[in-house]
Amino acid sequence: MCLFSPSLVRAHLRFQADMATSEVQTVSGSAEKARLAAAVALLVAGLAAYYLLAKQGAWVQWAALLVALGAAVAVFLSSESGRQLVAFGRDAVREVRKVVWPERKEAMQITAYVFGLVVMALFLWFTDKTLEWVFYDLILGWKK
Repeated sequence: MCLFSPSLVRAHLRFQADMATSEVQTVSGSAEKARLAAAVALLVAGLAAYYLLAKQGAWVQWAALLVALGAAVAVFLSSESGRQLVAFGRDAVREVRKVVWPERKEAMQITAYVFGLVVMALFLWFTDKTLEWVFYDLILGWKK
């Protein structure tokens, strides 16, 4: 008797093969480090501009901040780390699309179970506090 379907086993084997061939890469090369440093510098410059332009008005402050943040994001996305982040995001979206979401009826049943457990937990808490009050305050007279 097989516990797993053949399609599940194939998917698992594909996943293992993908994980075995994936490589961990670190930031390397002076150009890559310079791009990341420039992105951080633009971010810091945007924050500094926001506070230094306080006398110019809120519109100028926010415009300087948003322009610097946009430039920092653009520089970061042009780096290898940025491209890897975008690829990771695409892979994540692709995996989310593969998820089999529950039907409405099943989702409502699960929600009802959770609601029931919450009501039961509140009932147990209320019972505990009531018994604590009865025994310690009324019977024994131990006031807190």
